[in-house]
Amino acid sequence: MTFAVRPTVAKIDLDNLRFNFRACRTFIGRDVKIMAVVKADAYGHGAVECSKALEGEGVDWLGVATPEEALELRNAGIATSILCLGGFWPGQEKILLDNKITPAIYEISSAASLNSVAKSAGRVFPIHIKIDTGMGRLGIRWDSTAAFLEEFKQMENLTVEGMMTHFASADDPSEDDFTKLQVTRFHDSLLVFRAAGHSPKFLDLSNSPGAVVNGANGGNMVRLGGILYGLGGDILPAGVSKPDLKPIMSIRSRISHLKTVPPGESVGYGRTFVTKRESIIAAIPIGYHDGYQRGLSNKAEMIVRGCHVPVVGRVSMDWTTIDVTDIRGVFLGDEVTIIGRQGDETILAEELAGLIDSISYEITCGISGRVPRHYVSHDSDDLR
Repeated sequence: MTFAVRPTVAKIDLDNLRFNFRACRTFIGRDVKIMAVVKADAYGHGAVECSKALEGEGVDWLGVATPEEALELRNAGIATSILCLGGFWPGQEKILLDNKITPAIYEISSAASLNSVAKSAGRVFPIHIKIDTGMGRLGIRWDSTAAFLEEFKQMENLTVEGMMTHFASADDPSEDDFTKLQVTRFHDSLLVFRAAGHSPKFLDLSNSPGAVVNGANGGNMVRLGGILYGLGGDILPAGVSKPDLKPIMSIRSRISHLKTVPPGESVGYGRTFVTKRESIIAAIPIGYHDGYQRGLSNKAEMIVRGCHVPVVGRVSMDWTTIDVTDIRGVFLGDEVTIIGRQGDETILAEELAGLIDSISYEITCGISGRVPRHYVSHDSDDLR
């Protein structure tokens, strides 16, 4: 057995990403524009390659968290409109202007500094206004809209191209009344902006669960994140119609060490697992630095030779141990599926998330850069 490189890799299926985009486009309706959220390195899937694939599908906007994330896309040659959902920091105004990166604005000081730089450049620059309708995080409070506009009327070099908000509980049907209240607050704020002479072109309320359940909620653009990457089983409400989705990330490795352990011996830090029989223990080169979380210790499973096998002992920084005693013919170098399908068996990111009281987004976002991403299409060789 020879490995030219560490065998732990994440495969990103770009054809499945394209499939998910088309499925969502059809489900939500072609009259609604789609912003693909590619922040956090496209939820761990790779922002540049995913953005290129989505740009090829005609996505209307890309959403990022920071100007640094947007600049990475621009430097990769991506020309699609980009919204910086988290705004920007003082001193980054020129980066926005020079690279056509649209910021979300939620405080007057940011508007003033951007207006000043735009004025010096002799430009009128587009922005999107973020309204806090109940998330309680970023945004101009819905009941402070008029006060914001009183100061904003001095910003002659900014134009309000869009308005947005963010739902707090669109994934929870028991909170539907609050989601409806947020929609009402947003449209009330929109009326105040229109009365002040602003005519935003893009009205953006719905995230993935909001868009699946209620479409654009009276807007004309939706922000789709996790569902584009096939993550929806633990995010979308149960019992509602939803687009057909395919996971695009799978993580695989290989058995790198095998040993027979007598009964009554412990495995791993803290001696949290003790063998009850003579056992065959396999070491897999993935650990919590790779994003395979320590909380999965003695809880998760992996797939070897088409069978589920338990993780035993504590997940360490670089290694995880599994019990392969019951796998007939197990051999050094056998493929191990950590997330994804092998034969008829599957392990989903949402299943791992459920074991640690988390969500699938955290699982994929947490896969570190030490795990190389291999981008593939069904009709071509590996792209990288």
